[in-house]
Amino acid sequence: MAIKGQHLFTSESVTEGHPDKIADQISDSVLDAVMAEDPMGRVACETLVTTGLAFVAGEITTKASLDYASIVRGTIREVGYTRAKYGFDCETCAVICSIDRQSPDIAMGVNTGGAGDQGLMFGYACNETPELMPLPITLAHRLTRRLSQARRENLLRWLRPDGKSQVTVQYEGSRPVRVDTVVVSTQHSPDVSSEQLRAEVEARIIREAVPAHLMDSKTKIYINPTGRFATGGPQGDCGVTGRKIIVDTYGGVGSHGGGAFSGKDPTKVDRSASYMARHIAKNIVAAGLADRCEVQLAYAIGIADPVSVLIDTKETGSVDEAKLEELVRAHFRLTPLGIIESLNLRRPIFRKTAAFGHFGRNEPEFTWEATDKVAALQSALGVRGDAKVAAIK
Repeated sequence: MAIKGQHLFTSESVTEGHPDKIADQISDSVLDAVMAEDPMGRVACETLVTTGLAFVAGEITTKASLDYASIVRGTIREVGYTRAKYGFDCETCAVICSIDRQSPDIAMGVNTGGAGDQGLMFGYACNETPELMPLPITLAHRLTRRLSQARRENLLRWLRPDGKSQVTVQYEGSRPVRVDTVVVSTQHSPDVSSEQLRAEVEARIIREAVPAHLMDSKTKIYINPTGRFATGGPQGDCGVTGRKIIVDTYGGVGSHGGGAFSGKDPTKVDRSASYMARHIAKNIVAAGLADRCEVQLAYAIGIADPVSVLIDTKETGSVDEAKLEELVRAHFRLTPLGIIESLNLRRPIFRKTAAFGHFGRNEPEFTWEATDKVAALQSALGVRGDAKVAAIK
C-alpha cells in the first residue's frame, strides 16, 4: 500500500571512482572481454580492490584468451586512478587473479536452457520522471554524473574520482513536491580549501544537476560534511563487487531480491531476469496501465520457466493484476534463453551498466529500457493512452 500524507524518502548514488564501483566495473570489463570473443562464455567474476591491490576471482568458462591484468589496469585507468598521489595507480597496483571453470553441476542445468541458480528478482517503474524511475535516485545519479563530468572536463581541477551523493525528496502522498536535502561528498586535492570546494560544488554541481523549481529556501545542502575527503578510492576504503545493489537499481524504492548484477553473464537470472522485470514494469507504466508497478520473477536452478510471476501495481492500476500477469506471460519471454534473446544480452555491453545505475538510461545498449510492448499491451486490453509522466527537467 502506498504511504499516505507527507513523508520523506532518500536515495544515494556514487561515482565511478567509488571503490565498490571500481570493483563492479572491473568485473563487468572481464565479462565484456569474454562476450566480445565468446558470446556463449560463462562468467561469474568477483573483484576486490584495496590499497595497491586488485584481486580478481571467480568461475569463467570460455574459448576467449584473456589478459586479465591488462583488463584490470585498463579499467582502473579509464576510471581515473592514474597517479600514485590519488592513492591508487593503474600502472603500479598489484593484480592477482584466481580463476576456475564453472562447476559442472551448475553447467548441467544451464546447458539445457534452465536457470543457473534459484532466486527471486524484482523490477520497478513509476511515473515520477520521464525515465519512469523514482525521483530520488534519478536526482542522485544526476549529481554523481555531474561530478564525473566536471572532473573529466577539468571544470573543477581539484576533483578526484571518488564521490557520493544523497537526495531526500518530500512527498505529498505519492507525489514528489520538493527536494528537502542534498548531500554531496567528493574526493579532492589536498590543496583546495573547504570554502572553495563547498562554493564550487554547490554552484557547478548541485545547482546544475537539481532542477531549481524543486529546491527552496528550506532545502538543506551538505557538502563534504566532515570537512575533508582527500584520501579516497581503494586507499580510503576496500571495494568489492556487488555492494552497491541499491544504487544499481531503484534507490531503495520497492523490493530487491538480493542478487548483485556485475560480473555475471546473462545466463545468471540474478542479472538477466532483473532486467526483464524492469522491462515488464516499465512497459506497464508506459502503457498507462498503472502509475507504479513492481514485478517479481522467481526461478529454480535448471528449470527454464519461472516458478512464479507477480505483478503489483501498488493500488494504482487500471487493470486487474491477474489479467496483467496473463498478458505478461503472453507477451514477454521469461525463460533465461528467451530473456537473453529478446533483450539481446550476448554482447559486450555490461561495463557501461556498472556505474550510475542499470535502469533509467536511454543509451542503445540498455535494451530493457525499451517501451516496445506498450502497443501490444494496450491492444490486448482494448485501451489507449500513455503514462502521465512528471515533467522533471
